[in-house]
Amino acid sequence: MSIEDHGGGQDPRPDVLVVTTNDVPGHRVQQVIGEVFGLTVRSRHLGSQIGAGLKSMVGGELRGLTKTLVATRNQATERLVEQARARGANAVLAFRFDVTEAADVGTEVCAYGTAVIVSPE
Repeated sequence: MSIEDHGGGQDPRPDVLVVTTNDVPGHRVQQVIGEVFGLTVRSRHLGSQIGAGLKSMVGGELRGLTKTLVATRNQATERLVEQARARGANAVLAFRFDVTEAADVGTEVCAYGTAVIVSPE
């Protein structure tokens, strides 16, 4: 499994900067636009659920589940960035994820943060 299979993150020079911090060093918040979020719900197909169940009995990483969760988180983040961009933001502060089970049929992943317009100081 390569680093792309279990990682994520932005391109080096994004048009909408996403950070987990409450500010961006060297920048000033010009305007707070408000909360933005990206939501997706994913389910696993039966074959991979059976495979994961068998793997969990002997221990070790559930690589199929890891890959699915990474793809799900990346999709939720992309949707958050799309919403921020559509509202005129160039940054999202206090970025977080919330993950919950969705009625025993899938996993809900919500990426959220505060859309802002920042400018260099």
